[in-house]
Amino acid sequence: MVFVYIGILVGWHLYTPRESLIIQSPGADNRPEGLARTANDVLIGEFFMKYDDVSSGLTGKWSSFRGELTSNIIETPETINTSEEEYPVLWSVETGEGHAASVIYNGRVYFLDYNEQMSSDALRCFSLETGKELWRRWYRVPIKRNHGFSRTVPAIGDNYIITIGPEGHVMCCDPVTGDMKWSLDMQKEFKTEVPFWYTGQCPRVDNNVLILAPAGEETLLAGLDCLTGEVLWTTPNTLNYKMSHSSVMPMTLGGKRMYVYIGVGGICAVSAEEKDRGTLLWETSKWQPSVVAPSPLQVSSNQIFMVAGYGTGGALLRVDNSGGKWIATVTDQYKPNEGLSSEQQTPILYNNMIISIMPKDGGGLRGRLVYYSPANLRSPVWTSAAGEQFGLGPYIIINKNLFVFKDDGELYVYEVGQRNMKLLKKQRIMDGADAWGPLSYADGMLIVRDAHTIKCLRII
Repeated sequence: MVFVYIGILVGWHLYTPRESLIIQSPGADNRPEGLARTANDVLIGEFFMKYDDVSSGLTGKWSSFRGELTSNIIETPETINTSEEEYPVLWSVETGEGHAASVIYNGRVYFLDYNEQMSSDALRCFSLETGKELWRRWYRVPIKRNHGFSRTVPAIGDNYIITIGPEGHVMCCDPVTGDMKWSLDMQKEFKTEVPFWYTGQCPRVDNNVLILAPAGEETLLAGLDCLTGEVLWTTPNTLNYKMSHSSVMPMTLGGKRMYVYIGVGGICAVSAEEKDRGTLLWETSKWQPSVVAPSPLQVSSNQIFMVAGYGTGGALLRVDNSGGKWIATVTDQYKPNEGLSSEQQTPILYNNMIISIMPKDGGGLRGRLVYYSPANLRSPVWTSAAGEQFGLGPYIIINKNLFVFKDDGELYVYEVGQRNMKLLKKQRIMDGADAWGPLSYADGMLIVRDAHTIKCLRII
């Protein structure tokens, strides 16, 4: 019996189950490429998928965060339908969890998305008319959900579309073909510290120059060539600001063009003029919220209105030029239950009045739509009814009509008067959640979204 067992063991060691074993090269098992990407080896824009191709005769544009004029106001020749008739939903797209909003350009819609299963950022391109996905440029980047993922609005022109992903990855593509043009990692290039709730800063383009606020170890603001990614100028970060969720806003104050930015540490401006572009003009740390999402709003030739959530409230800043020296002075500051404020959306200046939605700590006006004069930020001129509360929802003005998207997916339309607003209609668009992404409009179509869905409405 001992010899039998010995024979079995020897035979087992000598037996080869298959004589023709094939050595598999990496990738031969058809496993998706880049599955093991880490934060340090992200290859921005490495993958591309083309699904369809369409031509369009549409020429409407919503080219960046708050539109081309950064006002969130659009005047259009189309007649907006404000009757009781419901707006038809032309198409709907499911997304990863996020709040990134769309730009629209010549019949195409573009937005950032995040696929949690594939751990990937994606720039997605759709037909505005049909909702068909045309192409997708994407790359692996591992991040964890934190009130969603993607947050930013792209910037688009004839020859570029530029995005900033949740981890500060800047990507530039051809807007028609989706071909990759260039990329930049702000954490690597500028040693940027990405905010806790990921990058909320939207790219801003001024005369074919991309304006970024990396707020890194050495660079506060930077200007890059949109077509090549070449760094054209930088502003040293002598203020030691950190990146916030706020976006850079171009303004003309005291007759001088400048880029105004609220960082973690204060508010500042650098020159936007060719002769001294990128030069720090002024700054103040008298107003420095620890968290800020809304962008600064110019309300007069030398005044800026600023708001932030988490108990900060609002403030008014005056900018003066005295003997060639720029000086910024906070002239009013108050808590959110004491005056005009906003937690997430940037207010709108219209007819020399400021439109906003009050934050959750706004006292008796919590969540209401409000109308204030810049001359008196403590007392509202008009407020929506007690039952009309909008949370953190976005709003936009189209032809003197204010469209407000409640954060649960209900759309309200108001006629904006000199000192009041009249509710014209409301419509349930979706049984949504966290509908925070800014609205966009072109060619009679309004794009809305909540945390999981983007929808296109015909509003003419």
